[in-house]
Amino acid sequence: MRPETHPFVHNPHRTFLRLSVAVLVSLVAEPLTGLADTHFVSRMGSAPLAALGVATTVLSSLFWIFGFLGVGTQTETARAHGADDGARLREDAGGAMVLAGALGIVGGLAIRPCLPAIVGWMGAEGDVAVVAQEYMVIRLLSAPAVLLVFATFGVLRGIQDMRTPLWIALVINACNIALDPLLIFGFGPVPPLGVAGAAWASVVSQWIGALWSVVAVTRRVGVRREGAWKAARRLLVIGRDLVLRVGCLNLFLVLTTRTATQVGVEAGAAHQAVRQAWFFSALFLDAFATTAHSLVAYFIGSNSLTEARRAALVSLLWSLGAGGVLAIAMVLLERPAARLLVPENAVEFFGPAWVICALVQPICGASFATDGVHWGASDFAYLRDVVLLATGAGTVLLLLVDPADPGALVRVWWITFVWITVRAVLGVLRVWPGFGRAPLTVRAGSPSSAGGQERDSVVR
Repeated sequence: MRPETHPFVHNPHRTFLRLSVAVLVSLVAEPLTGLADTHFVSRMGSAPLAALGVATTVLSSLFWIFGFLGVGTQTETARAHGADDGARLREDAGGAMVLAGALGIVGGLAIRPCLPAIVGWMGAEGDVAVVAQEYMVIRLLSAPAVLLVFATFGVLRGIQDMRTPLWIALVINACNIALDPLLIFGFGPVPPLGVAGAAWASVVSQWIGALWSVVAVTRRVGVRREGAWKAARRLLVIGRDLVLRVGCLNLFLVLTTRTATQVGVEAGAAHQAVRQAWFFSALFLDAFATTAHSLVAYFIGSNSLTEARRAALVSLLWSLGAGGVLAIAMVLLERPAARLLVPENAVEFFGPAWVICALVQPICGASFATDGVHWGASDFAYLRDVVLLATGAGTVLLLLVDPADPGALVRVWWITFVWITVRAVLGVLRVWPGFGRAPLTVRAGSPSSAGGQERDSVVR
């Protein structure tokens, strides 16, 4: 496809929304499974729910460290697609899958002996610590599968095939939700496994998805063995900045859960419920970021900087609007959410934190949209520095929170509000007006500075 014939050039909003809807459904499926896990486990009491919160926070943090497999692969394949370089595209696909499988095996084996120390550092004690560790030991069996899905989804979204990841994600999460009640509570010959049942449901589902996604990439793109390790090394170079960035993101989120757990079991359970809603809304908004990522990288690969800037603006507008809708919906659904997600003794902690989480949604939209734009522009070092700044400030504020204070959980969520606001403001300023060596800045004499720059401000 020639860049000037891309549907986005003629119908930017329609094309952007069409791509984003498929991504949206695939991304939202995951937190729906998290909410289902939370619902089923909450029926067992506050302690198992708090243990689930500790375990999923740690595992999410560990898996997200390897998120560069998806982000970097999508950037590289989208640029190869924009440049119409099929050989490079197949190299990138092969390198991504080789690296994902190797890191999944090595990482899972390396992390397992550290689990007792990690759980203790999270502030979990007694039954909460035991159950959290048991859950994580089981879930680590799916580490290679999780990373393979990251990499293969990056390939498919890089070539703007958003539907295949959609169907795979739906099957993964439908299997997980179907297996949850069977394995958690037992039925017939299947014994009740409790929280461990939720872990096994995830393991089985993720391996089904990984095998399907590998077959899909092989058929859709092909895999070139020659040059695969070279492509893998390119991903590792991209990963240096992204791993540090994701590590800082995860450090902040882990610290919020640790502080909430120190407040008490009820506060920990309430925080787990609000945190799941946060991830649900984040992945909802991330659909626009993922589409922006693919479009910006595609147009940069085809030397169409003006269209890349327009994709960035369209993404920001849709993300702000979606964030506003999410905020209103969450405020209206506070009471039903409390009844669904937390035990009765944790409701008093839930409400105030939930409202703050709702109010920050439009700011999250701006932050995530510009993340996607900067991924597509390969502006990874800037994203790293922004998160370092935001997390440094947020960590200092979290360390000042007294867990014995009745309002400690509310303070945790106000600090989260500040953390995401810093990221949003600096993300927007990098593109508009584009301070520093911003990749999307149109400079005099550049190929995109003539014959079309005016279209940056005309978004149909």
